[in-house]
Amino acid sequence: MNENGTPQNKYPGNFVADSTIVDEMFSDRAVTCPCCNGTITPQMLQNLLAQAGQLQQGQAVFRQLPSGGNGMMIDPHAHMIARTTDDYEAMARAGIVAVIEPAFWLGQLRTNVGSFIDYFSTITGFERFRAGQFGIRHYCAIGLNPKEANNPALAEAVLDIMPRYLGKEGVVALGEIGYDEQTELEDKALRAQIAMAIEFELPIMIHTPHRDKKRGTTRTMDVLEECGFDPARCVIDHNNEETVQEVLDRGYWCAFTIYPSTKMGNERLADIVNQYGPERIIVNSACDWGVSDPLAVPKSARLMASRGISAEVIHQVVYANALSVYGLNQEMQEAHWCQPAKIDQRTLYSGNSVLRGQTPRVDEEVLNPDIIR
Repeated sequence: MNENGTPQNKYPGNFVADSTIVDEMFSDRAVTCPCCNGTITPQMLQNLLAQAGQLQQGQAVFRQLPSGGNGMMIDPHAHMIARTTDDYEAMARAGIVAVIEPAFWLGQLRTNVGSFIDYFSTITGFERFRAGQFGIRHYCAIGLNPKEANNPALAEAVLDIMPRYLGKEGVVALGEIGYDEQTELEDKALRAQIAMAIEFELPIMIHTPHRDKKRGTTRTMDVLEECGFDPARCVIDHNNEETVQEVLDRGYWCAFTIYPSTKMGNERLADIVNQYGPERIIVNSACDWGVSDPLAVPKSARLMASRGISAEVIHQVVYANALSVYGLNQEMQEAHWCQPAKIDQRTLYSGNSVLRGQTPRVDEEVLNPDIIR
């Protein structure tokens, strides 16, 4: 209660009820849930109120993300060809304005270079169109992943055709490349692609191995430095508590994948941001064809806000850092989503529509009343 005898609002602009209000309204009475007809006790109501209050506190901070990004987010590692249009719509609603799709394997090893040609063409072509139809700017990285580098004939063929894609519009990096089992064939492909990145003046996105991660991460950075690659132009991805210190100490961008069970949860991410600060730290979803969450970045932003991490720090981790490194070759620019083209879902790509009978979304141009035509 405040001095006027009215309930003190713990969450300004949102909730005014507190445990006292719940006690006054319900005392020892239970109520029936309108959804399932189950019983809701006063204690359950208090718990729900507390949880809702925590969410609103986080959202209040989240809404205060500084200007320049205006609360917008980038997911700089998302395998969107494996996701649905519903995912694009949900990501746009959550504040994601841009995604970067790195080339990787498809769950099954490919057997000929033609499948890579089609794949690279898709992520540099149709997928950019599809994302744009739902209000998200799509970029990509081109590379030979380490898992498929262990087929030497295929690897050589893929390396031969990669240069035709590295200069395409929307390609912001070479990746994701690195080690899987840390074989000599993987090492050979990694070194060849580092040389390509230098030639095409592209940043690199590194995939760190799931097994023996610490040794593999150190080995990767050693190779990058042997090849003369600038750490300030390289993102080391899929980090954890074992690798973060060395990656930052050696001057690389340090990315964390919020991926259920196998990589990193966002509570651990919040702890890392609290410990190390936001400099050169990036968060992504790596959402793909497996169990993964395309909303991992906005969920992480809200969780960090609820943990008391400042809006400026969150902005840096979920937006500004990714833009800084992946914007180095100028293919990715803030103006692309701050001054976007209007969405017109009547538009076709090679005669194909993203719609299946739905009414197309057509954004009308907002006319400036001060312009005399």
